[in-house]
Amino acid sequence: MSEKIKNKEEKATKPSKPKKPNIFVRFIKMCKEIISEIKKVVWPSRKQVVNNTIIVVGFIVAAGAFVSGIDWLFKLGIGFLTGN
Repeated sequence: MSEKIKNKEEKATKPSKPKKPNIFVRFIKMCKEIISEIKKVVWPSRKQVVNNTIIVVGFIVAAGAFVSGIDWLFKLGIGFLTGN
């Protein structure tokens, strides 16, 4: 009989898990948090977007030219070594 009492006392003293809200409540909370975070975003101006786009395209062209130049040099080197 004392064993049953101990088991009941252990169950009573154990902290219970906090119950999670249902999926709809969590989804609505997530949507509200997303909206509040989007309001904090500082969007770039049109001028900044155009400027950054030009910079990116310029770097892509420069990298392409560099890789093409290295490829051309290797092609010449291989041609020289093979006698073509």
